Amino acid sequence: MKRDITPAPLDHMIAIVQQLVPRDERVATAIPFLSLMRASQPSPVTRGVIKPSCCLILQGHKRVQLGEEVLDYGPGEFLLATLDLAASGHIVNATPEQPYLLLNMELDPADIAAVVAEAQIDLQAPAKPTRAIFVGKSDGDLMEAWYKLLRLLQGPAQETAFLAVGLKREILYRLLKGPYGPQLYQNVMLDQQDQGISKAIQWLRERFDQNIKVEELAQATHMSVSSLHHRFKAVTMMGPLQYQKQLRLQQARSLLMSGAVDASTAAYRVGYASPSQFSREYRRLFGAAPMQDMKNLRVA
Repeated sequence: MKRDITPAPLDHMIAIVQQLVPRDERVATAIPFLSLMRASQPSPVTRGVIKPSCCLILQGHKRVQLGEEVLDYGPGEFLLATLDLAASGHIVNATPEQPYLLLNMELDPADIAAVVAEAQIDLQAPAKPTRAIFVGKSDGDLMEAWYKLLRLLQGPAQETAFLAVGLKREILYRLLKGPYGPQLYQNVMLDQQDQGISKAIQWLRERFDQNIKVEELAQATHMSVSSLHHRFKAVTMMGPLQYQKQLRLQQARSLLMSGAVDASTAAYRVGYASPSQFSREYRRLFGAAPMQDMKNLRVA
């Protein structure tokens, strides 16, 4: 039987994060796949790309918007994304007395597949593709696993590195065994069963800098154009070409952050023939023109 969430682990986790992150910032930890964040006031809306991850809020509230869909989550709830997705978001509730506190765990499809196989978890494929991002609520067992992972940061570094891997697997196990299991495992299942969506995403990743036609992608994934559009949008909440554009702009942002290229060079490298078009679409996704975005990121 699943245990309901209890105040004790949540309160202890809040105390640990406040100790580890004494001021407003996002910090990497000794656990490679785990980062922590603290903010003492609401934030303006920012645009970016959500990476495959599970983000657990301990205190405060956040709102994320993808297209027309708005996702709100607060203490004990998590936002789970299984694909790179363009989104905007902002912290809604946070004060110096009760700052917004977040745990972010990066997800790897290979880890998810391994847990399913080794634990022999029986998951049924969804009747139809479902979105690759959702909000869930932690039960007591899941919160206890998060708590044990966070406590490792207070121990010896060697012990932390060794034990963290097992606790990540426990968190994945709890998620997969819960009501969100099929959604979490969806992309792996779709790939194994050759239903096309994961294959389409990989095909686009390999050709993000090329001019392609939807007909080519449909042929490569053995789907009709209409079926491809419908199923791709059900998972990613955008069309295939929109997703490819997102991949281009994300790669361009990484190039700019490296400091090795200017905006025009980044545009050409990711497949844009027109720097002005690149600048317009970059601003639409990230909320600022390329070089202004770099200045904002350096200040942040």
